Amino acid sequence: MTAAETIILAGRIHTLDPQTEGATAIAIKEGRFVAVGSTAEIEAYRGPGTATLDYGDATIVPGLNDSHTHVVYGLEFARGVQLTDLGPLGEVKRIIGEAAQAAHAGEWVIAWGLDPNLFTETGFTGKVFDDATGGVPMFLRMRDGHSAIINSAALAAAGITGAVEFPDESWIAVDDDGEPTGYIVEFSALDLVTKAIPQEGFELRAERLGTLLRGMADVGIASTHVMDFVEGSAELATRLEAQGELPVRLRFSPMVNAGVSQTELEEIAALQGTGGRRWKVEGVKFFIDGTIDNGSAWLEQPDIYGENNESVWTDPEDFQKALRFFVERGIPTATHAIGDQGVRYVLDALAAAGEDRYRAAHRIEHIETIPDDVVERFAELGVAASMQPVHGTHHTRADRSDNWSVRLGEERASRGWRCRDLREAGVTVALGSDWPITPYDPRAMMADSILRRPVEHPETKPVQADQALTPLMALEGYTSHAAAAAGLGADSGSISVGKRADLTVFERDPLALAPEDLARTRVLTTLLDGVPTR
Repeated sequence: MTAAETIILAGRIHTLDPQTEGATAIAIKEGRFVAVGSTAEIEAYRGPGTATLDYGDATIVPGLNDSHTHVVYGLEFARGVQLTDLGPLGEVKRIIGEAAQAAHAGEWVIAWGLDPNLFTETGFTGKVFDDATGGVPMFLRMRDGHSAIINSAALAAAGITGAVEFPDESWIAVDDDGEPTGYIVEFSALDLVTKAIPQEGFELRAERLGTLLRGMADVGIASTHVMDFVEGSAELATRLEAQGELPVRLRFSPMVNAGVSQTELEEIAALQGTGGRRWKVEGVKFFIDGTIDNGSAWLEQPDIYGENNESVWTDPEDFQKALRFFVERGIPTATHAIGDQGVRYVLDALAAAGEDRYRAAHRIEHIETIPDDVVERFAELGVAASMQPVHGTHHTRADRSDNWSVRLGEERASRGWRCRDLREAGVTVALGSDWPITPYDPRAMMADSILRRPVEHPETKPVQADQALTPLMALEGYTSHAAAAAGLGADSGSISVGKRADLTVFERDPLALAPEDLARTRVLTTLLDGVPTR
């Protein structure tokens, strides 16, 4: 019997492996679990050089994985003033006005997390900020990340004078006279503006990324599925690894956008498997639609404003061809699909791929509203659901007065974020934050999934309480189901012999706490390859 490099002890260990549940000790060698069992059983793996980490009465679980983040792309999203949950509109105008007064020559006012419900009376327009900002250009990204409000100075700086034709469903809103209102939707339109904004230097971006990853590790995140591989990602990850080990394992999945060429498809395929010590390119990320809040999702029937009825792929059949390219090569896919028709279309495309779809794991992201037959279709096809129920708990209301619910109407709004129905149908349901769209703390994410309301607001009524997850389901969404959704179940997601030794150590048992206490319980440390990150 080979001696372990490290033995870890704790009051309880939730292995999420039926073969080893009830363990209180773990032996680790070369970054892998070599034994899991009782303290007496693991003592046999002790050698003269074996180190011991004894966490007393704490609880150990598999290293938590956030299944949907944008840790590099999000550095651009999360610049400037955070407006998450702030309002009313007058208060936001005051905050932005103060930022404009403090801006130096050539600077923009940048903010993120803006609530679309603030524009119920005015309509989506940036010109309401002109008095507050004067000649300082302003870019306020909406909380969905797919749209923004800009003022007249920003329109001028970006050279936008009217409607613009885009290759996808991006658009620039204009009034009856053809004048831009300052409301811009989807990524091609957003890029038109962000290219005019002064960019941060590489060193500052590296510093911000390092700070972000350390913050994630501090709350128990051991790894994350990064749903992009934007320019600079490899360079930033490489720079941080030159300075030491990454505190969070990163799995990048490059975006495949509408209008992609054959050459671009082949370039993305060639990236697969490249990376560093704790980061890797694996899988791809598609978009089939946008978001319900800004009218760019793909519904079976339009919303009450006649919107949300198109794919971001002008010709959806091109999406099927691009998807098939990766499916046939055994490359995992993840597709952003929010509306019921978008989700159905992606499932049909995967079904049309036949037996090839079993060569890799395939998943759909977000899944905000779906009918019963689509729930059953997930189970039938073995497609995973990667969901962020926190978007529902924070962005919708039980009385259906929010923008998302009003657009959909009662019937479709009642089908929102059907996590429990999918789980009970036997579907793999991975959980995540979509940072920076919502904060990344997994304790709050799990608590919200159990409560179906913001854990920090006990006065708020739950939204669709019947879709609440059990504490175990919520933990599985960040561990075993997260691994399965990415096709990584053989290497992570449970504390099992042979798997990677990534662990999260809670001061108290997350499965025995009330959700409110779960959100507050302390994370003692996160370990990668059996080594504490702090």
